[in-house]
Amino acid sequence: MTDFVPMTARLVAKTAEGDRLDTLHLKLNSDQPFGFEFGQFNMLAIPGIGEIPISIMGWQDDCLLHTVRGVGRVSDAMLALPEGSTLGLRGPFGNGWPLARFEGRDLVFITAGLGCAPVVAAINHAVTHRNRYRRIVILQGVKHHQDLLWQAKYDAWRDMGDCQVLLAASEEQKRKYHWRLGMVTELLAFAEFDPSHCAVMICGPEIMMLSAIPYLKQRQVADGDIYLSMERNFQCGQGLCGHCQLGPYFVCRDGPVFCYPDVKPWLGVKGF
Repeated sequence: MTDFVPMTARLVAKTAEGDRLDTLHLKLNSDQPFGFEFGQFNMLAIPGIGEIPISIMGWQDDCLLHTVRGVGRVSDAMLALPEGSTLGLRGPFGNGWPLARFEGRDLVFITAGLGCAPVVAAINHAVTHRNRYRRIVILQGVKHHQDLLWQAKYDAWRDMGDCQVLLAASEEQKRKYHWRLGMVTELLAFAEFDPSHCAVMICGPEIMMLSAIPYLKQRQVADGDIYLSMERNFQCGQGLCGHCQLGPYFVCRDGPVFCYPDVKPWLGVKGF
């Protein structure tokens, strides 16, 4: 359902992922089929409080998963909800990662900061369908090593075989072999993948994207093989309110995942 009338969902369980960070397990109060692509998002609402966009993490035990960080009035209220509470849900919105198009290629995931849910969901899919893809390379950058979400997943992916995980902390150095001091883009010098037969998925601050793309160009990665998950102020989810306009696009409707050449003229341009 993609209009302004939300369906409802029941909060079945909450999984604590970190400080003020929970994964909500939502059971839809509807028999209507609900399909989505990894990288899309839903608008989750608490009646009388507000509505916010949250990336879809996947399905588990017939529940939709959404990982929520408490950073404001609505998200704080969601974290405080008891199990059994009812939320409003609209979506899914936008375009996700075209993972079917990437089959048979190396996959390179680059993410920085705490808003990495769109990339982690895609990694989960690639790992679940491991035989569809070649090498998997995961680059994650945070300020401090304890900011890394889903540490157990990263450890498991590293041990999976034909999967490289490189981690960077920009404001400290953790004394373990797989941590480096610096920015996530610096990890590209150590990433092992076939630049002529890969798909690169980037999620994080726009300044990081602008820094990563020249590194990828040095590695001879084609512009058309680079995909970006853009962040903007999503209010309606349907390209009507104009808050998320990027050049000729509305990120909530035409994104949030874009192929790099489509948004190249507007990246880093003030006002867009």
